Amino acid sequence: MIKNKTALTLAGGAIFGLGVLTGSVTQLTGVAAAQSADRVFELRTYTANPGHLAELSARFGNHTVELFERHGMTNIGYFVPQESPLSENTLIYLLAHDNREAAQTSWDAFRSDPDWQAVRASSSEGMVDNIVSVFLNPTDYSKMR
Repeated sequence: MIKNKTALTLAGGAIFGLGVLTGSVTQLTGVAAAQSADRVFELRTYTANPGHLAELSARFGNHTVELFERHGMTNIGYFVPQESPLSENTLIYLLAHDNREAAQTSWDAFRSDPDWQAVRASSSEGMVDNIVSVFLNPTDYSKMR
């Protein structure tokens, strides 16, 4: 229960910071031009088991980011908290999807991708302790719209 409260508190604090940061990122990358009224963002927080954050981060950098793009997910940003203890075991990232249905389709395709299955099989057993996913709608005053 404490892990979920910590993750939710972290997610709440991260949403504000990510909103500011990703507003700038979308303008630079042109992602904003491809937005629709149904577009949703997915904030995911991974808590790695002790000693596995570097391996988890490498897996994302070397494989997962490209696989997400392959399956229609837009990578907005990946982050590690600055302060301990979260900096020792937490990876947070933000994805964009055309809508919730597209998100489900993308996740299903990603999970069944043979390349992902091979990467996952080659990873350490028990690398991740907890995953929290929150779908978000940008506010009317957000630069994300």
